[in-house]
Amino acid sequence: MKLSIIIPAFNEESLIIHCLNSVFDAINAQTSPEFSYEVIVVDNNSTDNTAKIAQQAGAQVVFEPINQIGRARNAGAAIATGDWLLFIDADSLLNRGMVADIMKMIHSNRYVGCGSVMHMPNLPWWGNAAIKLWTFFSVTFRWASGALVVSRADAFREVGGFNQELFAADEIHLSQLLKRWGNQRGLKFTILTHHPLVTSPRKVQLYSGREIIAQLMSVLLHPHRTLIDKKKLPICLKAFYKSKKKIKLKLFCW
Repeated sequence: MKLSIIIPAFNEESLIIHCLNSVFDAINAQTSPEFSYEVIVVDNNSTDNTAKIAQQAGAQVVFEPINQIGRARNAGAAIATGDWLLFIDADSLLNRGMVADIMKMIHSNRYVGCGSVMHMPNLPWWGNAAIKLWTFFSVTFRWASGALVVSRADAFREVGGFNQELFAADEIHLSQLLKRWGNQRGLKFTILTHHPLVTSPRKVQLYSGREIIAQLMSVLLHPHRTLIDKKKLPICLKAFYKSKKKIKLKLFCW
């Protein structure tokens, strides 16, 4: 069995090495003799040293010129040769326990894919409350967060991958498609809960609770119209594509 780890990245020179180190550490801890992997970093038109750092760390780098997270993820999947695809954001950290859980899921032959619960360090109280609320919905409805999505490669390609019309929540859309594909074949889509994925709190650090709630309400009331319009998603997009110079991230201060 071969696992393809795909990491979309835009101007992540300060974080990509930490993400890659966590990936190599967690993956290399697996002892199955029939297991192999590849690590693909998708340079989403970066203007810094993200691609160079990724190459020096041992990752394969592919270029996607259009700044859009779904396009970047799909570009990585297009060259992936694994039986399974693991998408992780460049501001997140894998851990050995999570990878062991993913391998157990894969070898059970009962699942089409999975997501994971998240841990964001250094959040205000209302940020922790929001994460708990998201976790409830994620586990209940089996919605993956974009920070980590795992899928059978054949299922991913048959459902069309990530929706490139959406600028946010494309991972939820993919979760729904994978659940439908799996249900037709007696397979499940699940959310892993034992070893949370550590990911950056930068969206919460950049915006107030009122601003985040306002955008969430817009998504809930007018989902399709909001999710296909960049201008209606300043929080999601700015945190990924414009925030690097405005905030000192505290992802690894825990």
